[in-house]
Amino acid sequence: MLSDPVILGFDSSGPWIEAAVIRGDETLALRRIEMAKGQGEALPGVLAGALAEAGLGWQDLSALGVGTGPGNFTGIRIATAMARGLALGLGIPAIGVTRFEAMALGGPLLPVIVPALRGRSWMAMPGEAPVQTDTPPAEAIGEGLTPPAHPLALAIAQLARARQGTPQPRPAPLYLRDADAAPSSEPPPVLIG
Repeated sequence: MLSDPVILGFDSSGPWIEAAVIRGDETLALRRIEMAKGQGEALPGVLAGALAEAGLGWQDLSALGVGTGPGNFTGIRIATAMARGLALGLGIPAIGVTRFEAMALGGPLLPVIVPALRGRSWMAMPGEAPVQTDTPPAEAIGEGLTPPAHPLALAIAQLARARQGTPQPRPAPLYLRDADAAPSSEPPPVLIG
């Protein structure tokens, strides 16, 4: 049905960029590019490429869905900034979706596991706050948890479509731990005046 809204969902919260374009229940394009760094430079081209693959342009979009994390600090900031800028420029809503929400979509009611630093994991039941565990992600998944039912960007687009039309806050990064950077413990330099 041509009157269904067109949604672009995307995520760069890990060593990847993933993008999906949907119209109603139909997936028009799905792209995933593995990359350890450089997402900021590559994201606009990946999104434009997904739209071109779908045979659409920016003006055809009804809304954006963006992954807000948890994940890579820089990747999350890049994606949310891109979504907010595009939404402002295109005059359409940008809807933030967490990795926990996207990974739980369409799956059984089981904990969702997201890798954390230093071999640890974040675990959350759908609708509950995440907790950090000492269990490495591979072991946690090996304990009977099922993989996501949908690719990440596709789930983000589907959840954005479901939330479209209801008031949504601007997308903002989901940070589950404090930053590694800390203020210097050195005394400030003496100013000579």
